[in-house]
Amino acid sequence: MAHVADGCPLYYDAMNEKGLCMAGLNFVGNAVYAAPRGGKDDVAQFEFLPWVLAQCASVSEARALLTKTNLTGTPFSAALPAAQLHWLLADKDDCITVESAADGLHVYDNPAGVLTNNPPFPQQLFRLNDYRSLSPRQPENTFAPSLDLRSYSRGMGALGLPGDLSSPSRFVRAAFTRANSVSGRSETESVSQFFHILGAVEQVRGCCEVEPGKHEITIYTSCCSAQRGIYYYTTYENRRIRAVDMHRCDLGAAALERFSPRTAEDIFFQN
Repeated sequence: MAHVADGCPLYYDAMNEKGLCMAGLNFVGNAVYAAPRGGKDDVAQFEFLPWVLAQCASVSEARALLTKTNLTGTPFSAALPAAQLHWLLADKDDCITVESAADGLHVYDNPAGVLTNNPPFPQQLFRLNDYRSLSPRQPENTFAPSLDLRSYSRGMGALGLPGDLSSPSRFVRAAFTRANSVSGRSETESVSQFFHILGAVEQVRGCCEVEPGKHEITIYTSCCSAQRGIYYYTTYENRRIRAVDMHRCDLGAAALERFSPRTAEDIFFQN
């Protein structure tokens, strides 16, 4: 998914034909980029994602590349300054988070396999300690054995999971849901399950006001089949899953192949 400016794709997320996937998320107030200095490969923030995916087939290779990378704040244009982001990189075996801060470029192991916006990743991961007692099962009375406290409803698993729309709480929900979700064996079932997982953290218009009259929404949701090279996505206005198969395109083409997101609501009438 990208915004194309002057023929150049400015990627939000992407994958390559080797099965390496990468996404950028907002990191406003914490992202600090270096000045070009030589000695390492100076890479502008806007070209960081294709820089990695064009050269690496795995997270392991990306780790090695990042040791030689100096991430700079060089703007794409006067109208498009460097976005303040941090990144999630994943293949079928491994996952890392990359953050550029005032003290340099950091690469973190990401055992949770998820990332949201602020705060910095170590703080996001540490907050999971506060919820180590969460369980998908019906809760037991550990409050006070002398009190007759009972489960009064079915479906009380995950009692205590934070439900607000802040990034830290959404990280906890995403990590818990991903770790405990159960998918079927087929890719179709896995894709369906993926969109249910991210549905647990989506922003609904009107529930998170960022300024008077303006609200945060989940503009789009996407996932990548790393094995088959298929990009699946939905948009806020259209929840039907759409797909683009990179192997139906000419991967050696000189010109950019573009597919406009289908955003109009698509309701299937059964009668």
